[in-house]
Amino acid sequence: MTVGTKIQQTIASAEGVVANLKSFALDTNNQQAKQMYNSLAQQMDTVVQQLKSREQQVISEEPQYKS
Repeated sequence: MTVGTKIQQTIASAEGVVANLKSFALDTNNQQAKQMYNSLAQQMDTVVQQLKSREQQVISEEPQYKS
C-alpha cells in the first residue's frame, strides 16, 4: 500500500469522524455537548484539510501519481 493510498484512506476516515460528530451535535439537546461536538468537528475539519494538502504534495512528488 502506497503512502498516497494510506493518506486517502485516512482522509476518508477523518471525514467520517467529522460527519459523526456533526450528527451527534444534531442529536443532542444538551447545549454543552452540542458545543463540544461542533468544536471537535471543526478541529477534525482542520485535520482533514491538512491531510488533503499533504495528499497534494505526495501526488506532485510521487511519479506513480502523475498521469
